[in-house]
Amino acid sequence: MEVKKWIFSQVSEANKIESLSHQINVNPVLTNILLQRGIDTFEKAKNFFRPELDQLHDPFLMKDMQIAVERIQLAIEQQESILVYGDYDVDGSTSVAMMYSFLCSIYDKVGYYIPDRYAEGYGVSSQGIDYAAENGYKLIISLDCGIKAIDKVAYAAEKDIDFIICDHHLPGETLPAAKAVLDPKRADCVYPFKELSGCGVGFKLIQAFCISNNLPEHRAFEFLDLVAVSIAADIVAVTGENRILAFYGLEKINFNPRPGIKALLDSADLKGKITISNLVFQLGPRINAAGRIDHAHLAVKLLASINEDEAAIIATQVSEKNNRRKDFDQNITAEAIEKINSDEVLKSAKSTVLYQEGWHKGVIGIVASRCIEQFHRPTIILTESNGKATGSARSVNGFDIHAAIESCAELLSQFGGHTHAAGLTMPIENIAAFTEKFNSVVTSTITEEQLQAKVHIDSYVELEQITPRFYNILTQMDPFGPGNMQPVFAAKNLELCESVRILKEKHLKITVKDKNGAKSLQAIGFGMAHFKEQLETSENFQLAFTIQENEYNGHKSLQLYLKDIRFQ
Repeated sequence: MEVKKWIFSQVSEANKIESLSHQINVNPVLTNILLQRGIDTFEKAKNFFRPELDQLHDPFLMKDMQIAVERIQLAIEQQESILVYGDYDVDGSTSVAMMYSFLCSIYDKVGYYIPDRYAEGYGVSSQGIDYAAENGYKLIISLDCGIKAIDKVAYAAEKDIDFIICDHHLPGETLPAAKAVLDPKRADCVYPFKELSGCGVGFKLIQAFCISNNLPEHRAFEFLDLVAVSIAADIVAVTGENRILAFYGLEKINFNPRPGIKALLDSADLKGKITISNLVFQLGPRINAAGRIDHAHLAVKLLASINEDEAAIIATQVSEKNNRRKDFDQNITAEAIEKINSDEVLKSAKSTVLYQEGWHKGVIGIVASRCIEQFHRPTIILTESNGKATGSARSVNGFDIHAAIESCAELLSQFGGHTHAAGLTMPIENIAAFTEKFNSVVTSTITEEQLQAKVHIDSYVELEQITPRFYNILTQMDPFGPGNMQPVFAAKNLELCESVRILKEKHLKITVKDKNGAKSLQAIGFGMAHFKEQLETSENFQLAFTIQENEYNGHKSLQLYLKDIRFQ
């Protein structure tokens, strides 16, 4: 088992910790973490712990926003049909459900379209535009896609269909000739916050429309639950404006969820306070499963539903697809890991590229992530789709997998994505050449540091400091995510209080105390059964962990969720 490298955040200056800790009445350990994250004044701390909706930016600061609002108003005035178009992942599904629901609340000539993952692929498709033309739509609002759809927008124009693009991906050198292109990452866009999700960009359009048409602000804010789900599932930064949107979105999910989200929570048997983590690991996969296993229009239908009974029925169908997705995921992951372990060349490589004709296209991105958990290196999983090899790529921190794929562009039919995740398609006969070149690019550019698994630790903590008050303040630092990750702590000079327990043959459960024995806490390590023997023979070890509240038979207690164990 590979040894992980522990990387500790820099400890802030003692006088700064003491000063801010006194001002905000927060434990010095947590104050240090706030300082590490740039929260170094009382005012910043107030805004961090108590975000307000009036801190949201003026949506009209976004380039083309006024044009977009006016084009929607014109469509309504002229009784034109509007088609809401979005991607099939969680960000796309939430975006479409949000925009469709809003427009339906003010106008009756609105439809939506989600491309088929397998027949059409990602983004704006010719089939989608043909559908719009055949059904008399004169305006398409694309969400979470479209920023590179130059030829598709031109094709729509030939059919007398206008486009409003709401996207958050990095644009190319040339923008599509749409009526309006809303994307904070446009080089000429002065919008102050660049990291909105696709659904977040759509929300800003709704917010702008409400302002222009004197509609109450709550008409836009009622969709923040969908925005929060998109922020969580799309792994965008939970800082700045996204923190405000996620904070109030979670508040709505916890106290007044829309029927579709309530039904998903019920189907996942989620109780208690819902967090970003729940959205990432429980709700997101269920929404995604609709498009992975069948068609994402089912997810949109669920999220746009206004009837609890209907939503409950659809949520059951979505959950069944999620169970099928899990089966595919587990089986294909096992096959992929076996392929690597049984081939010495693959096993010792600095990247992974695997192709198997029968693997399910809907889960290959998940499989790539699972392989990285095991081997910690850039990974591409390919399968056959429509006579071509299509795949999902995932990377390790610090390595730009999109740039590595771009170096092999001459072998590809198409590709796109981000630094840490990308999609690609190529002729099947190009797989061998692509694999060789991609591996060569990675080998020549990746560092040994990037190839080593790491645990990023915010601070050491004494077990006796982990109190209910400590945890209460910790929870107020939520919502967590990129830019504001859930704090990871380390404790040293620990020993076992009782025998090691192994759960389901692979999980570890222990009770630990420090050397003075003043306090003991339970800890659980998922997939960490391999540490059992070392724990039983060690007199002194360190733990890296997050802190969560565990409830069992009505009793609540604090529990450590292990990230790693280090033996001294």
